[in-house]
Amino acid sequence: MRLWKSMALGVLATFALCLLAGTAAVAQQPVLLLWPGGAPGSEGKTSVENVRLSPEGDHVVSGVHQPSITAFLPTRAAATGAGVLVIPGGGHSEIWIDHEGRNVAEWLSERGIAAFVLKYRLAREPGSTYTIDGTELEDTRRAIRLIRSHAASWGIDTQRVGVIGFSAGGELAALISTRPVVADVGSVDPVDRENALPAFQGLIYPGIAREPTLSLSAHTPPAFLACGADDRADISERLPALYLQLKQVGVPVELHIFAKTGHGFGLRSTTVGNAALWPSLFLGWLSTEGFLKPLP
Repeated sequence: MRLWKSMALGVLATFALCLLAGTAAVAQQPVLLLWPGGAPGSEGKTSVENVRLSPEGDHVVSGVHQPSITAFLPTRAAATGAGVLVIPGGGHSEIWIDHEGRNVAEWLSERGIAAFVLKYRLAREPGSTYTIDGTELEDTRRAIRLIRSHAASWGIDTQRVGVIGFSAGGELAALISTRPVVADVGSVDPVDRENALPAFQGLIYPGIAREPTLSLSAHTPPAFLACGADDRADISERLPALYLQLKQVGVPVELHIFAKTGHGFGLRSTTVGNAALWPSLFLGWLSTEGFLKPLP
């Protein structure tokens, strides 16, 4: 991990943001349930979550019935005012919580960005009663609203809360960014009164081929897109097509396709080549688009 941080800091030197790198102490907060009284649609589901270790040592989660976020917050002095919901992937049947979740959240928070790892219910694990467009998307919307509801105490500007997703998590990030819903301003639940549309979206090797028509418009959040050239065709060819579609409707967008790179690189100390630099590129893009202005 020390090697990776050294590489990232070298790239960040080209950005004005480099002064932030490594200056923020990370404080991991307790897990916040999206619905403390129980998630709608999970009534009666009391089984505990499963966690297995992959051969590489990754923690892989399944059996989620109480969706939650875990917060990684920078110090107030280092905070940029931006917040990011981090959505790991796993084919909608499990969640690879480390290299597509916690590692990313820690890296961002060390650079002044509040980051929140989403643990969501899974539509494709055996026997699941959940759906992608319904349950998983609603978990994602609720997470964005929950972050905004705590924005003042967490030092976050509600207008700069975005999302970054990986693989299946990238699909959720794309869906929440292209299917806006109106905040329920009359709700007795103050969280539901918050806007659920992200201010920006990061789609990292997103599995969006199953969604033939995303509802794109000039109001779609700005997008950062990245994948490997050796990923399967429905990602490595679909993402450039999405880039063109976003440009055609006037959405600010940046695209990176990394040579000799496949699927699932995430953020690991063992990743080599240009793909290892995507976090620094994402950070620079956030700065270019004006999402990292310090709070007044």
